[in-house]
Amino acid sequence: MKSSFYKIVLFIAIISAVVYACKEKNNDAEQEETVIKGTATIYVDQTLMPITEDQVSVFQSQYDAKLNLVGKSESEVVNDLLGGKTSIAILSRKLTPSEESYFKQKKIKGKITHFASDAIVFVTSKGSKDTLVDLQEVINILQEKESKIKGLVFENPNSSTVSYLNTLAGVKNGQKKNIYSLNSHKEVLEYVTKNPGTIGVIGLNLLVQPYADTEQYSDNIAVMSVRNVKSQPNSEDYYKPSQHNLGEGLYPLKRPIYLLNYQGTNGLGMGFASFVAGDIGQRIVLKSGLLPVRIPSRELNVRTEIINNK
Repeated sequence: MKSSFYKIVLFIAIISAVVYACKEKNNDAEQEETVIKGTATIYVDQTLMPITEDQVSVFQSQYDAKLNLVGKSESEVVNDLLGGKTSIAILSRKLTPSEESYFKQKKIKGKITHFASDAIVFVTSKGSKDTLVDLQEVINILQEKESKIKGLVFENPNSSTVSYLNTLAGVKNGQKKNIYSLNSHKEVLEYVTKNPGTIGVIGLNLLVQPYADTEQYSDNIAVMSVRNVKSQPNSEDYYKPSQHNLGEGLYPLKRPIYLLNYQGTNGLGMGFASFVAGDIGQRIVLKSGLLPVRIPSRELNVRTEIINNK
């Protein structure tokens, strides 16, 4: 009986030691995050998800890191950032001073990295008579003034495309006449193809890097050229949202893409920020069809003679 008692005590001691060792191992794993190693979650403005996915895919292939992406509307990402659900975000704007005060109170200084430029794009049905749009007419409809535009269709009432254009027009978010909000950019494309004359509003990233479920609409929509009343009010020229026109400042609806890092430590947020702003990250942006902040250099090898191997 005594022998059995000691065996039970020994068994419990061994199990406790194993559990403790596993716990210590898990704690060590949780503390292993560095700038190029570990696991982190990034909340992403869903209009900027394709370029973020590209960057993460290459980053993870080069480092022992796992970045989990959560796509939401701009306002939802900001709310989650301020609510402590994440400390890293990809947005088309910086936080406002009042939003930034949340982190100042916690004595966390944010590190903001501008690594690319996107654009707000107007699309319409190829059956529409006109593929040109005057930006002033867009502003008029947002201000609920008389406009030649039949209707504007957004992907989400909380989308960054909505806040961008409302800021441009100097109006607040809210219901407006002939302004419609759906549930996704796919629904926007479907709506404009079925309703010629209406204009869909989406992010350029979702247009140049479409998902499989939206490619079916590519043959039925037209990207509209926009008259730049912001910097060329007297010009009658219209511009498409191309890399060249974004780089030259000709397309009027250019917007930045930022990585906002509020980790407050030397974690994956810092490592990923360095990556997207570095040579490889900028090449990924260039290849995507968006505008990198810095055009990657290209080295040419000049040969003094031609070698014929035939």
